[in-house]
Amino acid sequence: MKKKNNITIIVTGSVCSGKTTFAKKLAEDNGFNYLDVSKLIKNKRMMDSYDKKRDCYVVDVRKLNNVLVNIIKNSKHSLVIDSHLSHYLNPKYVDICFVTKTDLKTLKKRLTKRKYSKEKIRENLDADIFDVCYNEAVHIGHKVIVISN
Repeated sequence: MKKKNNITIIVTGSVCSGKTTFAKKLAEDNGFNYLDVSKLIKNKRMMDSYDKKRDCYVVDVRKLNNVLVNIIKNSKHSLVIDSHLSHYLNPKYVDICFVTKTDLKTLKKRLTKRKYSKEKIRENLDADIFDVCYNEAVHIGHKVIVISN
């Protein structure tokens, strides 16, 4: 289990929903360490394969969770963990889970600006419409707060 004196917050949500902006501000405002899981995945080479259809790397979530749990257990500081995969962490290591949401029009503009394919944009919009991150986080057992950006 994690150390009781440190707080671990995870920020999850659809791609382009405002996770990083919210997570960085939350960490800065509270003096917590910010952890960008995308950089961690790249630095530790946790990509298993590349999905050409979705134009993204496939990550072994179990391996990622093991690494994140070790970081949480060994951290001397409170953490804000930023990733659309963070809600897969076991809730016993997490104090609160924030799920970011934004309106669909803004989300579509952001996804288009990233030059995502029409299929990838549709997939991400659908994930947001069906509250995939929120529903998975609740199902796993996290204490969830939804933040609208």
